Amino acid sequence: MSRALIIVDVQNDFCEGGSLAVAGGAGVAAGISAALRSGSWDHVVATKDYHIDPGAHFSEHPDFVDSWPAHCVVGTEGASFHPALETERVEAVFHKGEHKAAYSGFEGHTREGEGLADWLRARSVTEVEVVGIATDHCVRATALDAKQAGFATTVLLDLTAGVAAATTTAALAQFEEAAVETTGAPVVA
Repeated sequence: MSRALIIVDVQNDFCEGGSLAVAGGAGVAAGISAALRSGSWDHVVATKDYHIDPGAHFSEHPDFVDSWPAHCVVGTEGASFHPALETERVEAVFHKGEHKAAYSGFEGHTREGEGLADWLRARSVTEVEVVGIATDHCVRATALDAKQAGFATTVLLDLTAGVAAATTTAALAQFEEAAVETTGAPVVA
């Protein structure tokens, strides 16, 4: 029985100055780093949006629901972790969305091809805490999938940033309905 922290998409393109910036993203990166210095997780993993050609997920005229400006393109600085995020404790990175939209970290895989659920189960993880960007999109999808996969799941909202108030409120309702625990409150522009 062990506990893991899942850091979701704390990448340059999702922080201030990035192509799909979420207000408060850099602060979330710094906050997660502070938590890592004092936290007692048995395992720490991270996810990355990692787009090569995700098709209709990218649009020059995005609707910000199903289509978005180009972001986290493989080989660009935007796909890198934000410099305020300390990654020394990150044991594995799960890349997602190479050729399609992918919101959940559970859709991702390591460079060796291992999926997140299998990685966690191989290390006897039974409980996960989820942090990162954005509360109402990739954090939401990752937390809901973690719960569905059978992990006791808590979202540490103080270490998340949401894109918009309405979608963040909807995500919080989905967490409650799915019995995903939450603590704190997200940053929302």
